Amino acid sequence: MSGILDVVSAVLLLAGATSCLLGALGLLRLPDLPARLQAGTKPQTLGVLLILLGTAVRLEFASASTLILVVLFQMLTSPVISQIIGRSAYSTGTLRRDELVVDELAERMREDGDESGPPAGPRPS
Repeated sequence: MSGILDVVSAVLLLAGATSCLLGALGLLRLPDLPARLQAGTKPQTLGVLLILLGTAVRLEFASASTLILVVLFQMLTSPVISQIIGRSAYSTGTLRRDELVVDELAERMREDGDESGPPAGPRPS
């Protein structure tokens, strides 16, 4: 039985490491901020979850409570950080508004009374 758990653990660890590697490559290769935010959050979160699951299988779920806390922390912080980065890029004008298909934040800013909005010019160098 230990041999089967070792194989399952190794597969989960390798899948998690591959997901993290692909996310890192996406951060380097993708052209704009929204795509990079996707590459920075989705595969990284999946990779960490798979690595933690592989670790739990390897430890035979002995310290599952600690790993569950790490999973919850990862699931709570990753989307929040991504949202903060995207909003700050939008507010500073780093994000090109003319490339957005739907600009819900501009509508929200108008509703809140901020008529100035972010700059809509070209990307700063």
